[in-house]
Amino acid sequence: MIIEIKVPSPGESITEVQIARWLKKEGEYVEEDDELCEIDSDKATLTVNAEKSGVLSILVNEGDTVKVGDIVCKIDTSASAPKVNKSKQEEAPKTSAPAPTPTPIEKVAPIAEPTAKKTSSQNYASGTPSPAAKKMMDENKIPATSISGSGKDGRITKSDVLNLLSAGFKPSSEVANSREIDRQKMSALRKKLSQRLVAVKNETAMLTTFNEVDMSAIMSIRSKYKDAFKEKFGVNIGFMSFFTKAVTEALQLYPAVNAMIDGDEIIYHKYCDISIAVSAPKGLVVPVIRNAENMSLAEIENSIKTLALKARENKITIEEMTGGTFTITNGGVFGSMMSTPIINPPQSAILGMHNVVERPMAINGEVKIRPMMYVALSYDHRIIDGRESVGFLVKVKEMLENPVKMLFGSKSPEEILLNL
Repeated sequence: MIIEIKVPSPGESITEVQIARWLKKEGEYVEEDDELCEIDSDKATLTVNAEKSGVLSILVNEGDTVKVGDIVCKIDTSASAPKVNKSKQEEAPKTSAPAPTPTPIEKVAPIAEPTAKKTSSQNYASGTPSPAAKKMMDENKIPATSISGSGKDGRITKSDVLNLLSAGFKPSSEVANSREIDRQKMSALRKKLSQRLVAVKNETAMLTTFNEVDMSAIMSIRSKYKDAFKEKFGVNIGFMSFFTKAVTEALQLYPAVNAMIDGDEIIYHKYCDISIAVSAPKGLVVPVIRNAENMSLAEIENSIKTLALKARENKITIEEMTGGTFTITNGGVFGSMMSTPIINPPQSAILGMHNVVERPMAINGEVKIRPMMYVALSYDHRIIDGRESVGFLVKVKEMLENPVKMLFGSKSPEEILLNL
């Protein structure tokens, strides 16, 4: 029986996808639920799984764009699982038993027959580096043809790159001085992202206001309680949870910053679904923390960790990236000192965090060295006035510099006592 595998619908309004990578070979026997290929939509990367066990027949090439519902491959379920591979696996220990102990180590040698992997035109995973391995290869200018992958289907792993570097690999002069170019087709995700960013600049009255935050109080809390926090909740305490908590409190005071335009109407949200920008292997994705205003710092940190891991493993779903009301992006992890973040439509504002730098500050008539961070709020001036944008950012600054205010809805204990 021949089973036709069709492109599933990644989500509402998505009509076509791109075949990013085949994970199985033409003619290979696949088991039920095996991942056959990765597909890129304009919102996320998904996988297509085998519905039944059988022999795979590939109908669409990598990089091709297909419509939702199109047939991309077929599986012949009448074919039986190959027995040759099993017998070879059983015989392998017998034949390799008398071999000396160093033999397995020699097989992992980093420069073992690189051309052999390259000649396998049908093995789509062969020679493909993992994200961690690719980063190291780019940093050290190592071409994929110089490494024999030891991972599944010849995939290059991080350990393969480390083995090569420990062997004293140096790029040849031809590679180091190369003037070659690598022209690649833009992914659906990157294409959609570029269209959205241009549209934001053209369709909104975007403006950015800046401020700076003294991070001394937060860094003191982290230094004092980081071990106890990690032991109790199983996650590190970072800056993002403090910023998320401060933002949710400030949004209650300035609801226009948490609103969005829908035609001739303005939608005000009484909840805070905070989008957190995460750098994934195939581009920027923005998963959402739902009802962040009701979460503790530990719950926020766990949510961020879970969503970030799923994004970096290309397992994030479209539902997890839609519906946010306000976005936070942290360029500081890459060393950014200041930037003007672009609004994430249809939202009306985005907060940009940056790196922490010790700078001399005038405090009570004295010059002191403090860990300072520039923060930027980009907002749509059609819905948010200058008074609201500046007031919002000042309130966020106040709560970050005095975290106790987060416990009392942005008010100090004295204000609560005096019913102010």
